[in-house]
Amino acid sequence: MAADPTARSRKPNTARGARVSSAPWREQAETYITHHRKVARDSALRLWRTPVASLMTWTVMGVALALPVALMLLLVSLQGVSAGWESSARVTAYMSLETSLEHARGLVSDVDADSRVAGVELIPRDRALAEFRASSGLEDALDYLEGNPLPHTLVITPEEDARSADGVAGLVTFIEGLEGVEQVQVDLGWLQRLNAMTELLARAVWALATLLAVAVVLVIGNTVRLSIESRRDEILVAKLVGGTDGFVRRPFLYTGTWFGLGGGIVAWFLLLLSSWWLNGPIEHLARLYRSDFSLSSLGIGGVFLLIIAAMLLGWLGAWVAVKRHLDDIEPGEIAGGG
Repeated sequence: MAADPTARSRKPNTARGARVSSAPWREQAETYITHHRKVARDSALRLWRTPVASLMTWTVMGVALALPVALMLLLVSLQGVSAGWESSARVTAYMSLETSLEHARGLVSDVDADSRVAGVELIPRDRALAEFRASSGLEDALDYLEGNPLPHTLVITPEEDARSADGVAGLVTFIEGLEGVEQVQVDLGWLQRLNAMTELLARAVWALATLLAVAVVLVIGNTVRLSIESRRDEILVAKLVGGTDGFVRRPFLYTGTWFGLGGGIVAWFLLLLSSWWLNGPIEHLARLYRSDFSLSSLGIGGVFLLIIAAMLLGWLGAWVAVKRHLDDIEPGEIAGGG
């Protein structure tokens, strides 16, 4: 049977039709991406052509971003130190001088049975006097004492769940109610004051960060506004030939993003420089107090978040400026001027 001569010609036409229908979508996507690349490159080149003005803006952004981040790192360091001191908190219970050693040993069993206690150590009064004699260097003066003025002492280590200000306070109340206990001492007052100051500092840091973020947005907005005014004729021409708001807005948004990127890098450099400059004296001071305190530093993730936040602030400042000033530029200005 003879084949239809038109059958072979229909199939290729269908395939070509599919390619033709999909080509505009691909071309539009490629054109969109190419235009974004071109605008981003041109925006970067414009900043590169004015290095002094760009560097000044980057420096202002860097200082505004570095200050709250540095305070946050200091806050994290203080919180780590206070947590370490809380975890090593101990309660010292002093017996009355009339309390016998047998009664003190019975108290050890009572205290150790409490679920909030990790361990109890009894220091008899004779051992306490011997240790004080060896460490104080007052052996001759202590020989004139008629008796031992030191009481039996219980050194109590709380469980991890109770190693907080509230947990230790409850444990102190329990120990004070035991018979024969004359005084309970725990040095948590200063720790509570440190925690209160840390909480106040945290709120102050967030308030300062918010204010400086607003300042960064305003600085970028003002810089982009000046750029809009200097390119007013170019914007008018673009709108006359049918340029959309997104097309006209795009270069300025990229300008704000590049400003944010540069500001984030400057902030990171300032943090590194400050950390290098302060680390030596801080470590020396910590060694004098036999502490392992050190300033926290930004990791790779922190640097990435800092730069992303800076770029978002730069983009937001540019968007605010474009939204406010770009709508005021209309093609009718040319006609009116003519």
